[in-house]
Amino acid sequence: MASLSRALRVAAAHCGWSPSQGLRLRPRTSTAGPTTKKSVPYQRTLKEEQGPSAVARGPSQPLPSTASVVVIGGGSVGCQTLYHLAKLGVSGAVLLERERLTSGTTWHTAGLLWQLRPSDVEVELLAHTRRVVSRDLEEETGLHTGWIQNGGLFIASNRQRLDEYKRLMSLGKAYGVESHVLSPAETKALYPLMNVDDLYGTLYVPHDGTMDPAGTCTTLARAATARGAQVIENCPVTGIRVRTDDFGVRRVTAVETEHGSIQTPFVVNCAGVWASAVGRMAGVRVPLVAMHHAYVVTERIEGIQNMPNVRDHDASVYLRLQGDALSVGGYEANPIFWEEVSDKFAFGLFDLDWDVFSQHIEGAINRVPVLEKTGIKSTVCGPESFTPDHKPLMGEAPELRGFFLGCGFNSAGMMLGGGCGQELAHWIVHGRPEKDMYGYDIRRFHHSLTDHHCWIRERSHESYAKNYSVVFPHDEPLAGRNMRKGPLHEELLGRGCVFQERQGWERPGWFSPRGAAPVLDYDYYGAYGHQVRKDYAYNRLLGDEYTFDFPPHQDVIRKECLACRGAAAVFDMSYFGKFYLVGPDARKAADWLFSADVSRPPGSTVYTCMLNHRGGTESDLTVSRLDPGLQAPTLAPTFEGDGYYLAVGGAVAQHNWSHITSVLQDQRFRCQLIDSSEDLGMISVQGPASRAILQEVLDVDLSNEAFPFSTHKLVRAAGHLVRAIRLSFVGELGWELHTPRAACVPVYKAIMAMGAKLGLVNAGYRAIDSLSIEKGYRHWHTDLRPDDSPLEAGLAFTCKLKSAVPFLGREALEQHRASGLRRRLVCFTVDEKVPMFGLEAIWRNGHVVGHVRRADFGFTIDKTIAYGYIRDPSGGPVSLDFVKSGDYALERMGLTYAAEAHMKSPFDPDNKRVKGMY
Repeated sequence: MASLSRALRVAAAHCGWSPSQGLRLRPRTSTAGPTTKKSVPYQRTLKEEQGPSAVARGPSQPLPSTASVVVIGGGSVGCQTLYHLAKLGVSGAVLLERERLTSGTTWHTAGLLWQLRPSDVEVELLAHTRRVVSRDLEEETGLHTGWIQNGGLFIASNRQRLDEYKRLMSLGKAYGVESHVLSPAETKALYPLMNVDDLYGTLYVPHDGTMDPAGTCTTLARAATARGAQVIENCPVTGIRVRTDDFGVRRVTAVETEHGSIQTPFVVNCAGVWASAVGRMAGVRVPLVAMHHAYVVTERIEGIQNMPNVRDHDASVYLRLQGDALSVGGYEANPIFWEEVSDKFAFGLFDLDWDVFSQHIEGAINRVPVLEKTGIKSTVCGPESFTPDHKPLMGEAPELRGFFLGCGFNSAGMMLGGGCGQELAHWIVHGRPEKDMYGYDIRRFHHSLTDHHCWIRERSHESYAKNYSVVFPHDEPLAGRNMRKGPLHEELLGRGCVFQERQGWERPGWFSPRGAAPVLDYDYYGAYGHQVRKDYAYNRLLGDEYTFDFPPHQDVIRKECLACRGAAAVFDMSYFGKFYLVGPDARKAADWLFSADVSRPPGSTVYTCMLNHRGGTESDLTVSRLDPGLQAPTLAPTFEGDGYYLAVGGAVAQHNWSHITSVLQDQRFRCQLIDSSEDLGMISVQGPASRAILQEVLDVDLSNEAFPFSTHKLVRAAGHLVRAIRLSFVGELGWELHTPRAACVPVYKAIMAMGAKLGLVNAGYRAIDSLSIEKGYRHWHTDLRPDDSPLEAGLAFTCKLKSAVPFLGREALEQHRASGLRRRLVCFTVDEKVPMFGLEAIWRNGHVVGHVRRADFGFTIDKTIAYGYIRDPSGGPVSLDFVKSGDYALERMGLTYAAEAHMKSPFDPDNKRVKGMY
């Protein structure tokens, strides 16, 4: 019998490591450490110990010739998806599993469920999983899933970690999740075997627990088949049949197996680490990697019974209660990649590499000292799939209609499976999920990244290695950078630009007075023989902002903001998505796609939303009507019929492209969507002095009469043809110059030269965040999401409801308006100088009525500003009188701060500045 301390000594001897030296990462080796039994710690699994291979026996039941939906993969997510499809009334859904249920990665999972995460959507998804496994399935089937509610305990070894947990506690209050911040002494009383000498405190969530993979999946299968679904095991999928319709759209038609084919219009890829291989069968790119992920199971520990599960994030280790023992695992900086994924691997485990795993042992022993003398009963090292942002891959693939993804769950498929299975079922049946699933939607990734092996590998590694890191508001990745650069990148870098990364794009964050801080090639945090970068300026600037207080660069961003308000600022927004919608049916398409009336005369520009059928907001963007008589390369394409120029946020450009494309296909509009995002830059000059500066650069009259707000023209800037649009995202007089890539640098230099004497400064997106929230402008995917309607968000002016023109989502909006809004987006200001970043609880008259979606500091009004949706606790409509009559406070990390609610923007509520009225 091996003990944890012996394992630590063996690993130390093998790699020259000692506790006094600290952990040191080194290239992996194949074998090291004591020999231990490889076995999962569950009393029951679905593994067959003897007999011929399951595949040789053939499928567990005959294949139907047709199916409404075919789910590929019988793990947690596949079974949950089938179950929820059946609950929605879908008849004839089929799940195909190549071996037995759970045989891939689910069977060896730790099965932990933690209810609190730094995401409101994930809190909702986890809550649904918990309801399914702890209540619904047992009520439906009479079978126990194996759910154990023993609670969860998060360990904080420093103040910042405890601050993060307090943020989770405040968010949990908005969702009714009970949690308590405990002192070290209270923690010791709860968990007597724990060492608390080095603790700042803990977060205790009494209703967390653990799930049993076999029990959960078999019960899900029983419940689904009782509703008419089929589960067919021992039936490997060999191909996906695809046809191209008469509109040129690729669609799923059938699933092929070794034992026959099934005609179906919908396939759901829930194949886990094998999802990439299934994707290739259909010509669909699935950006994930397979890695070894391990834990060890101890021998019996006296006094451990009924203790909560533990996550010690700072030690990168978790301790899962396993009856009278513990499972010990974590996330390391040098995980082993499974380079050649075998399609024959079922109920399999790898040999544990103690060189890799040993880094978790010291932390485990420090937290529960009795482990030093506790034996190791077995090791569990199996494959798991991981993605570039540590979020699952879900939704309909942009390459193939009818092909859905439900994979890449980053070792969280059990705890997210219920919520995600429900959303996938809605996605398939209704065309969109009920919740805001953009963070999981495969369409979040730009198409240039989803088959970029180096980017996927680097980002997946970093996301794995940082899984237990504190989630700070202004952190940025170091991996997979410099994939897409704007035309001003080098120019701005030389001026001190500190870049942010958004879906491959490098965009300006803020400008450091210390000079250039370039993003360098990824060093894998010193793993796999790489040298950790020393004196890395960019990484040092990121580290300075690892705080939940006001960041140290607050004064720099303040100066950028106040310069924009008092003089002028230039913003490089070249990462924006820039599309042309042109063709014979372009006007019909525009009327249907956009909630606002965009079919105005050529030269007009309109701010609008795009909605889904439920009235939720899929996007907000600007749409400029084009003059068919004007033609210019890049700036004015040749087209028949009507034409529109679309500008959308760069981080969500792929989502917008995919949404528009799907609508065009579904409605069979005869028009073309052209992507010019890489061909055009976008230089925005904003502020009271913007007109005086640009009047010296552009060859047109910029007066209000000659160039009104929300109009656009083709003009010359420093001799170069550009499209000038009079718009603002910061609430000031200003213009956007949409400029051919080759002309961006000379146009930018001309602007800077003319602006030098008028106080023009460079500014980045950190300033935009502050300026825009001050003005009350919405950010899509924070203030405005696919589950928010424009009416709830205060954007009724973007909806052409007074006209008779039909548009996507109109019927849902009319129903919402008639029945009364059940929530509203409200602006709050806090007089006390306290930073907020979102997720804070909103209190009204002593009751929690919502949480903050977005918050920032407004430097002009010198207050913290927050936006969040509020509800009436009684369940009734939220009227304007309800909003006005409340006494509000915002809870940040357990402390409440008096807040004032505003019906209009607290800055320039009459919109005078954008009209040039100062």
